[in-house]
Amino acid sequence: MYRGVLFDLDGVIVDTARYHFEAWKRLAISLGTDFTTEQNEQLKGIGRLDSLRMILKWGDITKSEEEQAQLCLLKNGWYLNLISHMNKSEILPGVQEMLENLKENNVHIALGSASKNAVSILREVGLLDYFEEIIDGTKTTRSKPDPQTFELGAKALELDPSKCVVIEDSIKGIEAARLGGFDTIGIGNPDTLAANLITVSDLTKLRYECTDGELIILDL
Repeated sequence: MYRGVLFDLDGVIVDTARYHFEAWKRLAISLGTDFTTEQNEQLKGIGRLDSLRMILKWGDITKSEEEQAQLCLLKNGWYLNLISHMNKSEILPGVQEMLENLKENNVHIALGSASKNAVSILREVGLLDYFEEIIDGTKTTRSKPDPQTFELGAKALELDPSKCVVIEDSIKGIEAARLGGFDTIGIGNPDTLAANLITVSDLTKLRYECTDGELIILDL
């Protein structure tokens, strides 16, 4: 039983991977290199600067720290323009229903994401008010698989990690949660995503109950 749930954002609540891909690919092309969907998958859960450095490494491109900062701003500007058109239709299946159940039954809810645009995205799709705490890329100094994001989330909720469950869609995110002492639910392919409780294709496939301030995962 869990008193708190920590949600990742991209790939769990909404699918912004395609917007990241479009913005990163545009940047890569401007630098004279390519960027594939497979490479985009490797950036899941990783912060903006670390993502840029991986793209530069793949393209064998050298940039100063100042140039890297400017490139991050350029990519983020393109990305912000893309996500400014998001709406409720982009909420992934089962998410809003679960958030409503958790809130109605006094289970604590936090976000744990590397995104520095998490608040804007949640506001655009109408989910911001469900979250008691938001730990995003503006509040962390270390990227997943470091557990800092989730540790700060549990601390903000005033809960021990053993009383929280993390819902993640990336390998690095699952690893970060496990390193922090959290149980995990995976969203994706169970053959590649080693969540320790269960992995489902989306939250409509997760069987759970909420009662008296606690979440119970069924079928374990």
